[in-house]
Amino acid sequence: MSDCACGGSCGCGHHTEESTVYLTREEYIARLEQYLLDLKAEIAAVEAELAELRQTA
Repeated sequence: MSDCACGGSCGCGHHTEESTVYLTREEYIARLEQYLLDLKAEIAAVEAELAELRQTA
């Protein structure tokens, strides 16, 4: 169990005792596909914000 409330994502160094998780090929592909969808959604949000900022400028 971690001393940090972040659950291990802050980089404070208190999470080193956590074990490594190995994914199957299928799990890794699924995780990458989800990551790609998340990135595309983030790109769309940035493009929309840029368009809005350019419109009001």
